[in-house]
Amino acid sequence: MIGDVLTQPPSLDALRERMRESLKGIVPDFEIDYKAELAHQINLLKKEMNAVILGHNYMEPALYQSVPDYVGDSLQLSAISAETEADVIVFCGVWFMGETAKVLNPKKTVLVPSNRAGCSLAEGISAKDVRGLKAQFPGAPVVTYVNTYAEVKAESDYCCTSGNANKVLKHLLDQGHKRIIFLPDQYLAHNTARELGVGFITAGIDDHDSIPADQPTVIGWDVRCEVHELFTVEDVNNVRRQYPDAVILAHPECSPEVIDSVDISGSTKAMVDYVEQTDAPMYALFTECSMGDNLAAQFPHREMVRSCSLRCRHMNQITLEDTLDGLRKLQYQVELPEDIIALAKKPIDRMLEIR
Repeated sequence: MIGDVLTQPPSLDALRERMRESLKGIVPDFEIDYKAELAHQINLLKKEMNAVILGHNYMEPALYQSVPDYVGDSLQLSAISAETEADVIVFCGVWFMGETAKVLNPKKTVLVPSNRAGCSLAEGISAKDVRGLKAQFPGAPVVTYVNTYAEVKAESDYCCTSGNANKVLKHLLDQGHKRIIFLPDQYLAHNTARELGVGFITAGIDDHDSIPADQPTVIGWDVRCEVHELFTVEDVNNVRRQYPDAVILAHPECSPEVIDSVDISGSTKAMVDYVEQTDAPMYALFTECSMGDNLAAQFPHREMVRSCSLRCRHMNQITLEDTLDGLRKLQYQVELPEDIIALAKKPIDRMLEIR
């Protein structure tokens, strides 16, 4: 079990100064003064309630730098939620993340600060869709991205994140599977298939009958992240013109054309690790824009290109105000049917085993 950090929170003055130092040039001081008061109340309340706060890398900087006990990507936070000793889990992320934490902790109270924090990927695939694909491709294992709702995970054999998608698919290929259904992000599925050197088709669009039976093939779905699909090769070229020394990193939810034009492709954790461990004149991230601000605060000795304007409207729903209200009122609790929890747990457990 992990030992959750539930020590005495810093004083309001200490928290305010810490936020001012880490967020200098990122968030104005007047905004920090206001948000530090909210963060201080949250930190006092979470200790009183034996709550743990998990913060995704896409949270806005003032929240990210003040209240989470743990920060990271979906895979990291899923692993933490599986081991926490806290009574209440507050997932500062979108709703499917809270559902994953609930599947792993059915007896605990799991909160998501906003009930409007959805996801274009999760909303682009249903359990009925998965059942239809299984009927169309009998025997093909189903891998679902963690960016799906629990009822879809319940129809799956494995889950994965962008951080371990290639490991999960390679595991299945090594078992001899020739067809693997990978849902729902078309670009992530395509990019992962290319990385592994196997074929790729999109169900309902490409002709699957033309694929040789002995050719390993990933079967994707015609849905994309509404943020990452907006990045273009022209955007990459513009960054290269303006910042020729920058290393450009892109999330694998970007199009294959964008991935081909950047220097590094990887999950948000891979991006964090690269910026932390690799010296470069500057770094440009092609992912949700708050992450660039968060890395600028986390690694002040690194120069980040902060020219991005693409924010996730769903992640943007998570605020310090709503986090405080959620704890005070225990509102927006994640509830799932017992049968869905039982069925969804197996593919999630498999995801956590292949890290």
